[in-house]
Amino acid sequence: MKQGNPLKRVWRFYVDGFKGLSKSSKTLWLIIFLKLFVMFAILKVFFFPNYSKEKAKELNMGSKEEFVQYDLIERGITPSDTLGKLD
Repeated sequence: MKQGNPLKRVWRFYVDGFKGLSKSSKTLWLIIFLKLFVMFAILKVFFFPNYSKEKAKELNMGSKEEFVQYDLIERGITPSDTLGKLD
């Protein structure tokens, strides 16, 4: 068994697998990749704004990290919130 770079072996595995596909299978994979590109690259830009960045500006905080820290602390559950729910 040939020992080589693991990443190169994985790459060759997938390349050889795609070479053996029929024309309709290659077309279906192309459609899948196009849909994933549209979902993650295009829709994210237009429909999912950077919430933490906007809220950090709104609350006059220096950075997104400060807002996330503040938000996590504010949302935290205090022990008195859960005492009556244990019964």
